[in-house]
Amino acid sequence: MLTPGPGLRGARLADLARREAGHGAPWAVATEAHGFAGPVTIGTGSVDGEARRTLRIDGRPARGQAALAEVVAALWLTPAMDRMFTDGASSRRRFFDRLVFGFDASHASRLSAYDRAMRERSRLLRDAQVNGGGDPAWMAALEARMAENGIALAAARRTTMRRLAAALGEGAGPFPGAETAFDGGVEGLLDHMPAVDAEAHLAAALADSRGHDARAGGASHGPHRSDLVVRHKISGAPAAQCSTGEQKSLLIAMVLATARLQAAVRGAAPLLLLDEVVAHLDGDYRAALFDEIHDVGAQAWLTGTDYAVFAPFGGRAQYLTVASGTIAASVVT
Repeated sequence: MLTPGPGLRGARLADLARREAGHGAPWAVATEAHGFAGPVTIGTGSVDGEARRTLRIDGRPARGQAALAEVVAALWLTPAMDRMFTDGASSRRRFFDRLVFGFDASHASRLSAYDRAMRERSRLLRDAQVNGGGDPAWMAALEARMAENGIALAAARRTTMRRLAAALGEGAGPFPGAETAFDGGVEGLLDHMPAVDAEAHLAAALADSRGHDARAGGASHGPHRSDLVVRHKISGAPAAQCSTGEQKSLLIAMVLATARLQAAVRGAAPLLLLDEVVAHLDGDYRAALFDEIHDVGAQAWLTGTDYAVFAPFGGRAQYLTVASGTIAASVVT
């Protein structure tokens, strides 16, 4: 809740309040963090049954969630993400876009603006199909907005991918290196033409596909159609064809590489939220992961149900026990 978007569980606001408090009950969370520009206080919550959450940074109302990307960044891995390379393309896009947030704070606001324009275009197309007619000028304006933000999204993805290329290729300790690319027409446009021409090309493609999109829903063209392609650096195999252990190692390597680069570029490493990541790593890989986290200087939160898997951390970590809704300090023996 302290970064842009719905968080690592993708929870709805209505599901975040205490169950016994009833529907629409207010809630809030706050923290004091050391972000990219130094100490910062962040507070967010839902008050008076509002359908959207409010946000304050250093006590002042923020205009939108994208403001969070300017002050702090977080990366996470959860067990559900183990299927990322075999699931649909949307999960891979979301994963990479979160990597982009740490380097380009405006990426979050562009994503929101693009999604809003796409939803409004879809609504107009449905209305036109049912009622006939429609407003061509308004449709063209929405497509121009989609094209402007869509090409900016594609450019930010390409820039981040170039920045990450060296760090991803090196891997991290025993974790493998990775080669990444975007498989999608929008990112590819920028290989052959300047951004202004790419915007015109995308806007024209959207206009040409109105009939198809009215029948099928959504939009046939745009950065929401792109797919992140990841390959194992040594074997060259697509991540989708790697073993489950190799896939997990690739994910961990990508997060660690991003954390190292963010620390170097922006002067602060992102928060790392690693849910049950170590349970299926062997001892050597666990020790290597803990060493990498320590070396990058990131504050990392790791969860697990067995103290033994965290033993290689030794005295470098603080240990907490969660039970019956209570968090307490504990000591590993």
